[in-house]
Amino acid sequence: QVQLVESGGGLVQPGGSLTLSCAGSISIFSFNAMGWYRQAPGQQREMVARMTRDGSTNYADSVKGRFTISRSIAKDTVYLQMNSLKPEDTAVYYCTGTRRGTYEDYWGQGTQVTVSS
Repeated sequence: QVQLVESGGGLVQPGGSLTLSCAGSISIFSFNAMGWYRQAPGQQREMVARMTRDGSTNYADSVKGRFTISRSIAKDTVYLQMNSLKPEDTAVYYCTGTRRGTYEDYWGQGTQVTVSS
């Protein structure tokens, strides 16, 4: 069974940093792409950052220059480094992956990020 498990969320002050981790139960090369989405209360889920199997990345305009997606092949883990956090970054962050071959999407359970003084 494919599982994605996020960790690293929490409460941080504006201007602070957090790193989210997403550990896969299978090799991350089993996915065509992996990424991070977020959903704030009363809002739709939105793409934050995405990395394809060949390492290409793209970001939402609202996080460009502040967030960085990366991966550890050895650990089958994808990361989201978040710097210069703003209150509007407050949301539940979800890890997702699109499986090679089946194109099935998998989601983690989500981790809460709260940016507040």
